[in-house]
Amino acid sequence: MAHAEAADVRVFTDRHHAVEAPVGIHVVKLDAPARIEAELAVNLPADPAQAAVIVRQRLQDGGTPLQQRLADAYQGVTDAWSLGITRIPAVVVDRRYVVYGETDVSRALARIEEYRRTQP
Repeated sequence: MAHAEAADVRVFTDRHHAVEAPVGIHVVKLDAPARIEAELAVNLPADPAQAAVIVRQRLQDGGTPLQQRLADAYQGVTDAWSLGITRIPAVVVDRRYVVYGETDVSRALARIEEYRRTQP
């Protein structure tokens, strides 16, 4: 399985579909943007103008780390869309091979590696 481990491996999931991933595997939580937006929206007033001021302040207070979290979260959603991911969890190797529904990433990688060995 060394070949699959050395490849570009991404796992797409959300908080309702827990996965077991080896250290170093990139796991994308597709519900991350909504969770971050919910954090920003906590206890906002009903007045849209006041709410906008508070959200801008929260974004400013969060600084670069918050901006990076938002960028990473939306990039993960964009990546899943561009790869044509239709279900989660999805384990993707080299943007070419995908295993859907497997929560054990090591098992999914083994299935992909076996498939690669048997295909010309």
